[in-house]
Amino acid sequence: MNRLLEILICLSMLVIAVPLCAVTYLIVIATLGRPVMFRQTRDGKGGVPFNVVKFRTLTDDRDEHGIWLPDEDRLTPATKFLRRTRFDELPQLFIILAGQMALVGPRPLMAETIKGFGAEGVKRGSVRPGLTGWSQVSGNTALNDNEKLKLDLWYVAHRSTALDFRILIETIGVALFGEHRREDRIIAAEHWGKPPTNTQARA
Repeated sequence: MNRLLEILICLSMLVIAVPLCAVTYLIVIATLGRPVMFRQTRDGKGGVPFNVVKFRTLTDDRDEHGIWLPDEDRLTPATKFLRRTRFDELPQLFIILAGQMALVGPRPLMAETIKGFGAEGVKRGSVRPGLTGWSQVSGNTALNDNEKLKLDLWYVAHRSTALDFRILIETIGVALFGEHRREDRIIAAEHWGKPPTNTQARA
């Protein structure tokens, strides 16, 4: 997507996002208390680190050994709603304006996770990480890490303004109606780039 177009869309979204951020802030304060924001260093384009900021959605609940419970057990009904609607991600619009993220692209991951992908991680990191992406509208939490990686690589190879707009529109649908695995996209991504198998008998 053209950078100027991205900035204009981002500024337009902020008209709605700023009031939603205020509401989200109050929800987090009421349900979790402080701190309200979650910050973590992630890898950006070309492996350049930057700080991701989002509203906190997890409690500090731990087991008897002092180890945090699984994420699903640390979500409250209110913060589960914030995650489903992506309201917790709204502060990242300001990171997009700063140029460290894009509206659409592979989600930003921690450096050690990307390093574990090897050469495929380098390809994945050749574009700016996004607020939403092909993986997020193709199953997201219903996908395993390998499926997400394949979908992200497919996006990097096929990205276009038209595809970005499609993803943005589908993201609204996911926020309203929930996530669903897109088996057709998963299969296409897993087989993309592989040489075709010659099934014809040799003469």
